[in-house]
Amino acid sequence: MPSAHIEVENLEIHYGPVAAVGPVSFSVMPGQQVTLLGPSGCGKTTTLRAIAGLERPSAGTIRIGGQTVYASDGGINVPAEKRGLSMVFQSYAIWPHMTVFENVAYGLRVRRKSKAEIEEKVRTALDLVQMGAYAGRHASQLSGGQQQRVALARACAFSPNVLLFDEPLSNLDAKLRGDMRIELRELQHRLGVTSVYVTHDLEEALAMSDQIVVMRRGHIEQNGSPNEIYNYPRTAFVADFVGSANLIGGRLRPDLSKDGFVALEADGGHILHGVSHGRVPGENPVMSVRTVHLRLAAEQGDAPVNVWPVVVRRCVFLGDMTQVHVEWGGRDLVIRQTTADVWHEGDGAWLSISPDSCVLLEAE
Repeated sequence: MPSAHIEVENLEIHYGPVAAVGPVSFSVMPGQQVTLLGPSGCGKTTTLRAIAGLERPSAGTIRIGGQTVYASDGGINVPAEKRGLSMVFQSYAIWPHMTVFENVAYGLRVRRKSKAEIEEKVRTALDLVQMGAYAGRHASQLSGGQQQRVALARACAFSPNVLLFDEPLSNLDAKLRGDMRIELRELQHRLGVTSVYVTHDLEEALAMSDQIVVMRRGHIEQNGSPNEIYNYPRTAFVADFVGSANLIGGRLRPDLSKDGFVALEADGGHILHGVSHGRVPGENPVMSVRTVHLRLAAEQGDAPVNVWPVVVRRCVFLGDMTQVHVEWGGRDLVIRQTTADVWHEGDGAWLSISPDSCVLLEAE
């Protein structure tokens, strides 16, 4: 099995007495894209800047390609320009008075590459991002999406070992951002380059990542594949931040567990069967139930567990889906459905969910 390309071990970053990050530890395998996901102020960009060499940590170790680039114990701190990586910023950081070609060539000229090599690498990088036809145009004449492509071409031009992305799509409109996600992911696959991506956008993280590191208050809340993070959140924070979920508290009922599923008696009295996924709950157990996994129907159906009569309280049309609020055991549950079924306030219905989609959370 190949060794990790990027290794972050017990990284800590302090600003005076304030601990901004850490300790955090994670690794990125060769060719993988790992996303640091979390709300503003959680430490994700600070962690990325530490990997880049733009932020000096207080403690820990960072290795890139097997080489130690930072170690607090050994007093090692390799300068950013010698770490063999490139960074794409939220602000693009391109020079409006230069042409597209000159912007992309800048880093190669700083590295004193030959004129022929600069020409070849710039043309190759621009073709990669479908900007070859714009080489002679000034950057000030480009749209936001085109400027982002130029920033990407510049980052790729000198064939870095690692690409770092700091919320590179946040300044684009929603449709262009969706298109650029696909392009960025395909580009990363074509290059086979190891990358670390920072975002607070859930869809971006799920669509683009091999692995997601969810951060909160400078620490790692959960680290796993997009599927694991979304379908098997460890904590209430992850369940709530990564997608839309109903958090249902109650008490465990071992006497009602069956077929490998745990049973939770909700505060309203309903029995909810779900999976523990190896989690050890706290004193006040909570289950996460994704809003998109709940089903409403006019008939009861024949499922043996997790079926209840409910009353529809409110419907909100959201375009691609409808959000339905129902009264369940004295509390409000939210269902997001893509079906064409129309519900009205006061309608009676049957609510159901597969036990596989109800996940017991760990204590926070």
